[in-house]
Amino acid sequence: MRRLSLGANLLAGLLLAGFLGACSTRMGSDGRTETRVDARYLLKTEVDRIADTTRREIVDGLLLIADKLYKRNPREWRQAGLPSREAAVDRLRRRLHHDWPELLGQRERFAAQLAFSEGFSGDRVAALVFGLLTMVDAAFEHKNDFYVLDSLNETKLYNAARNMEVAIWKLGQDRRAGGELFLLSNELDPANRNLSFEREFGRVIGLLDLIAQVVADRNGRTLSRMTQSVATAIFLPVGF
Repeated sequence: MRRLSLGANLLAGLLLAGFLGACSTRMGSDGRTETRVDARYLLKTEVDRIADTTRREIVDGLLLIADKLYKRNPREWRQAGLPSREAAVDRLRRRLHHDWPELLGQRERFAAQLAFSEGFSGDRVAALVFGLLTMVDAAFEHKNDFYVLDSLNETKLYNAARNMEVAIWKLGQDRRAGGELFLLSNELDPANRNLSFEREFGRVIGLLDLIAQVVADRNGRTLSRMTQSVATAIFLPVGF
């Protein structure tokens, strides 16, 4: 039997997760188990269901990265005046229901760049992850649910993936004037090695690249892959 590719396995997993999420099970009057499918699920194409599940996975991945960053940089949530790391992550989860005066009205790439700006005095974890989350919001057209007539733009999704690469590079390289990193992330000490940030960013990047290719295929277009050096790259526009 031919082995399935990684992409095929991921697609199958996303479809299965989306289907299971649309199902509910209850006991019928005759004692038999009945499984019902949410009617909304029937209005979705396979691409819509993949988009739903992929978006959830990406957002969850970025919130996990935020939690990890707050663990390594507790001063960030403290100087934001929040009671706990969990409260800081929840504020990012409910980002559309909060004001962000410390970000000066910035979103997407402009908010993310604040995390690596010498003069910024706010919560750098919030600036970075809020910026990345709002990039994802824009790439998915500010929707949580997708149906037959909804459309996505593969270039926005592709640019969001490249911005994740820029973010992980900046976390490991961008420093204050005194030489210390703006934010601690991966631990490269051989005695206590921790590359969990890079792995989680890699998963998010893989999901964005996959959905970008799926959308390009559905739209009958070839995905234009831009080559750039991450070391000299800037955050790309997504909500254009």
